[in-house]
This record gives sequence, structure tokens and C-alpha cells, in this order.
Amino acid sequence: MEDFEDDPRALGARGHRRSISRGSYQLQAQMNRAVYEDRPPGSVVPTSAAEASRAMAGDTSLSENYAFAGMYHVFDQHVDEAVPRVRFANDDRHRLACCSLDGSISLCQLVPAPPTVLRVLRGHTRGVSDFAWSLSNDILVSTSLDATMRIWASEDGRCIREIPDPDGAELLCCTFQPVNNNLTVVGNAKHNVHVMNISTGKKVKGGSSKLTGRVLALSFDAPGRLLWAGDDRGSVFSFLFDMATGKLTKAKRLVVHEGSPVTSISARSWVSREARDPSLLINACLNKLLLYRVVDNEGTLQLKRSFPIEQSSHPVRSIFCPLMSFRQGACVVTGSEDMCVHFFDVERAAKAAVNKLQGHSAPVLDVSFNCDESLLASSDASGMVIVWRREQKGRQTPYCKDISRIRMERPVFTGGMK
Repeated sequence: MEDFEDDPRALGARGHRRSISRGSYQLQAQMNRAVYEDRPPGSVVPTSAAEASRAMAGDTSLSENYAFAGMYHVFDQHVDEAVPRVRFANDDRHRLACCSLDGSISLCQLVPAPPTVLRVLRGHTRGVSDFAWSLSNDILVSTSLDATMRIWASEDGRCIREIPDPDGAELLCCTFQPVNNNLTVVGNAKHNVHVMNISTGKKVKGGSSKLTGRVLALSFDAPGRLLWAGDDRGSVFSFLFDMATGKLTKAKRLVVHEGSPVTSISARSWVSREARDPSLLINACLNKLLLYRVVDNEGTLQLKRSFPIEQSSHPVRSIFCPLMSFRQGACVVTGSEDMCVHFFDVERAAKAAVNKLQGHSAPVLDVSFNCDESLLASSDASGMVIVWRREQKGRQTPYCKDISRIRMERPVFTGGMK
């Protein structure tokens, strides 16, 4: 990876106030200390979070745990356009949102039955490229090809604020700063990353940087001190994030593959419960899912292994399973252009494929687990969102629509990639 000269960062400056409660911040700080505490390589993580996650995961093997009984529900309200992003709310089992290139965002509730669309957020004049839940799930931020970001109240669906892109460019991705939800990072089509204060609607001083191409993917580490950004030229940049000022300092650059768009980046502090292994999961239009190890505090990446999928042109995304760090083995899930959802065990030396879900009739663009992994949502380029139910003995799959009657042929979606 390339090194960049670091400017001296301001120390002791007062920063933006957090929009989350003091109790939530203290809990996050405790979790961050547990994650980044120095421990000998290979040591087990003795935290209450580990015990809770093991309890939810149960004593099943990895293959058994990711056996799915079938479809729980199908949402087809966006069937005329691609759905590039689907996300469960934070620490929530039954609230789900998805955005569409039709310019809207749907907020859905899975329980009580039957699952319903609670409300549809409208206001963007072009396709919605990305969105994110705040830590407390009270607001959502969305980015659009209409060159604006919008702040929404999840409770009633009203638009709190509309913020134009500082460069007047299509906005392609966004993410909240994980500790200070008053700050959101966006990436645009003019190759720029901007840190935005959503309370003032203004760009943070020193919080902008230029990449080599259109910015398609963003991800913070858990403490919010490192940010990675990927572009459509095949590069991933790491940035040091100043917690006091919101300033970005460019640190490292990795060329995944020249000319291959980086469409997804997911960061994880622990890859398994056996040892600390900060990792990055990357999709980059190479017909592979790539797993990188984070080797230092500046975000230097080292390729650990790859997994075969089909991805050559669509903006496919992937995730780490939320409970995987505290179970024997470690699982990741990804969409694919073969219209399947793929599960891989990142610690299995051979035959890493754990499961494959079939049911979509277009390239699968995004996947999202709820907090206890009982449900998985996937979205595709035809606008369909499928919610899958993990297999449990003695239960039957309810409320599944007949998807054979839904029109399937749709134009190819490139999600801002050119």
C-alpha cells in the first residue's frame, strides 16, 4: 500500500456534540475498549458481549446455523427499479429499510404478521443510491443521484433536512461516524469524500479528500478512528479520522485491481472469537469476494484470502455475520450476479462455501442480517427484496408471496459505475 504524508492533526480542539445519549456513548466506549485492548495473539475475548453472542448463536455448527427454511416474506413495492441497499435497523429483529432507484425509501415492519410497508419516504428526484440508520434508529440519512442527501425521521417519515452535495455531484454512498452520529461521510461522482455535519448542513473544515475515481463504498472501523473509501478505478484509501474536529488525513492506498470498481467495503474488528484479527471485506468486480487483514493503525491492508462469486459489472455488496466473532468458524455473506446469496466460512481452508440461497431472478445487490441472525434480507437488480428465515425446528415459513407472478426482466443496474 502507498503511504501519504500526514499533516499534524489538531489536538485538544472541541468537537461536535454527539446526537446519541450519554448512556449509549458510554456503552459504545466500553465496547471499543474491549475490541482494541492489546492482547496476545490467539487469546480468547472474555467479554460479556462474547457470552451474549454465543448464547444467541447456540451450540450448532456453522453449516447448521446458516441453514435456512425458505422465504419469510417478499417485498415487491420497488419492482420497477433496482434496490441497491437493504438494511435492518441497528440491534433490531423486525425493522427493515430499503432504497430504490425509483427515488424512494421503504420502511418495513416484519412483526406483527403479516409483514408490512410502514411508510415510503419520497422527496429525492432521482434514484437513491445509499442510506444508513443512525445508532439509535431515530433518523436515516440517504444519498441520491440528484446530488443531495436527505435526513429523515424514521418515526413519521418526514424529511428533516435536505443538504446539497458541496460539489453539485451525484452522491453515491454514505455512512454515519459510528461514535458521533452528528457527522456523516458521503462519497460523490466527482471523486470526493466529504464529512458533513447533519445538524448544520455544512461540510466540516478539513473533512474532504479526493480519490482517483467515483466514490462507491465507505466503511469505518468500530471506534470510528479509521475510514476506508473505495472508488471505481479499483483503489481503496484509508483515512485517519480526527474525533475532535472531523478532519480526514489520508494514510494509505491499496490498488485492489486497476480499473475494477470497488463496490462494497465492510470492516470488522474481530474475525473470530479465537483471536483478534481486524479485517475488511471487499467486493471489486473481479468475480471474487476479497478478505483483507488490517495490519496497522493506519489501515494498511494485506490480502488474506478470496472466495469465488460472480461479479463483473453490478454493485454487489457483502457483510460479516453479526454473531460470527463468538462462534467456532466465521461466516460472511455476499450477493452475486448468479442471482444467489452465498455464505462462506472465512476460516475453513478448503470448501469454504457454507450455504447458497436461490430465489432471486436478477443479480443480488445487497444483503443484511437482523441482530440475532434469525432473518436475512437480500435485494436485487429487479427491485425485489426477499426476507429469509433461518431454519428452526417445529416452525413453518409464513407469509411468503408467490414470486413467480412478479415480472422479472429488468435492465442491468450499474449503480453509478461507468
